[in-house]
Amino acid sequence: MTSETHALSQGKKGKTWKSFKIVLRRDYQLYLLVIPSIIYFLVFHYAPMYGIQIAFKDFSPTLGITGSPWAGLKHFERFFSSHQFWRLIKNTLGVSLYQLIAGFPIPIMLALLINQVKQKHFKKLVQTVTYIPHFISIVVLVGMINVFLSPTSGLVNHVLELFGREPVYFLGEPNFFKSIFVWSGVWQSAGWGSIIYLAALSGVNPELYEAAKVDGASKFQTIRNIDLPSIMPTIIVLLIMNLGRIMNVGFQKAYLLQNPLNAGASEVIQTYMYKIGLIGMQFEYSTAISLFNTLINVILLVTANQLSKKFTENSLW
Repeated sequence: MTSETHALSQGKKGKTWKSFKIVLRRDYQLYLLVIPSIIYFLVFHYAPMYGIQIAFKDFSPTLGITGSPWAGLKHFERFFSSHQFWRLIKNTLGVSLYQLIAGFPIPIMLALLINQVKQKHFKKLVQTVTYIPHFISIVVLVGMINVFLSPTSGLVNHVLELFGREPVYFLGEPNFFKSIFVWSGVWQSAGWGSIIYLAALSGVNPELYEAAKVDGASKFQTIRNIDLPSIMPTIIVLLIMNLGRIMNVGFQKAYLLQNPLNAGASEVIQTYMYKIGLIGMQFEYSTAISLFNTLINVILLVTANQLSKKFTENSLW
């Protein structure tokens, strides 16, 4: 580096630092407001990452995290060679992809339909009815599923009996588990999920609707040519975020719906981690599985983000 280049670099750094101090002095109230959030993330989101190292150790509670001996990739190799590995991957991806394909478009369609409703009272009624299931706890939801699908007193089996069919123990059939899990989730979250799309639709320029009306566009043409393009960036961003957590199946519902008869289909990575880690006290093995799961999610998130940036020019970063 020549002396002139060095001097230019130092001059640029000095200018940047000076600009930073000016901005800091001008907006210090805003930076003070941000400090509690930064402390929260440092304490509750970054500090616990310290425990990740037990995935590479033979953890002993008496020796502690730092005192336990290193084990390398032993716990990862154990998981990859386990007879449970492919079954867990298959079940987790099966439920997640089913959930994504069935559950992702429905809030969009619901928002587009609600947006077309001009009668305010009916619109509010539809929104209220579709939002309410979101506030039902998972425990109550699973209880409702058990009641409706009971082979002796369930409403669904009573309807089947009216058509001459034999009662079915739905929660005992592995083939029904994914559908029960996914569609109960769609019912619970579709209305709530539509809120963000409705917010995006509220920002559409009303003059576009007026122009479409003058041109004689039908409601379907309005949705296709105005609504959908307007909310497409929101759809893509939410799709990327969904792909980034595709390996995360709702633990609570999967665990509560699980029984010995459907375990072949309902055992996902999250339920297995709970059983191995907290019930089986194999903390290091459970942490290794969790770390592997997180890495897959990060890879999917980054890949989806890069593909989106390349083909649609919309991305998270």
